[in-house]
Amino acid sequence: MKIVVCIKQVPDTAEVKINPVTGTLIREGVPSIMNPDDKGGLEFALQLKEQYGAEVTVITMGLPQSDAILREAFAMGADKAILLTDRRLGGADTLATSSAIAGALRKMEYDLIITGRQAIDGDTAQVGPQIAEHLDLPQVSYLVDLQYDGNKTITVRKETEDGYEVLQMETPCLVTVLASAVKPRYMNVAGIVEAYNREVEIWNADMIEVPAEHIGKAGSPTSVAKSFPKSVKPAGEKFEVSAEEAVDLIINKLKEKHII
Repeated sequence: MKIVVCIKQVPDTAEVKINPVTGTLIREGVPSIMNPDDKGGLEFALQLKEQYGAEVTVITMGLPQSDAILREAFAMGADKAILLTDRRLGGADTLATSSAIAGALRKMEYDLIITGRQAIDGDTAQVGPQIAEHLDLPQVSYLVDLQYDGNKTITVRKETEDGYEVLQMETPCLVTVLASAVKPRYMNVAGIVEAYNREVEIWNADMIEVPAEHIGKAGSPTSVAKSFPKSVKPAGEKFEVSAEEAVDLIINKLKEKHII
């Protein structure tokens, strides 16, 4: 079984601030981490490796410093790592990103592709499903559990607004995983040391053979005009009244706001 896990280096959103003038993220001094949903997906892949001897490859698209999360994946137990990096891939929205990654995946062997549900820096939840569409693969998103029969069938549990759905599909296929689905393993000291002696394959735009008009800024039909922090709401009013008085108070407030 060959598994490819798509991972992304993201700013730790607990530390992110936004420039009030430009409306862009201030990344200087902000630590970068492996996207939590992607790390959950990697853990599922490593569990399948332990159970069935699967080969786990991780791939990321980003700047050269994204090498750090590939080393982390090595330290956790990944077998191979690919860094897709090229200036021509810069400025990509979700469609251009998925086009580039799908192009790379066409050059690889896989039975199962795992991505995180979404990245914490964009929260679109679009890239994984788009990759599946580019590759014409069956897909299940919002995964919280995955079982493999050792042959070609996987059984998954998908989180929904009303509960869960249990579905089956045959490989090759793609799933997107929730960070809450599984607790990723820690890196051990030996794994960390070994990770920096391993080779990360560096791929560029020429190697994925995707038309220039489908990648980078040229292949991006959408863009973010501005980002801004959530505004702070003013302190509310507190009333200590009877139930009857509360009803009248609520009705009057709704009338003031022209809701009723």
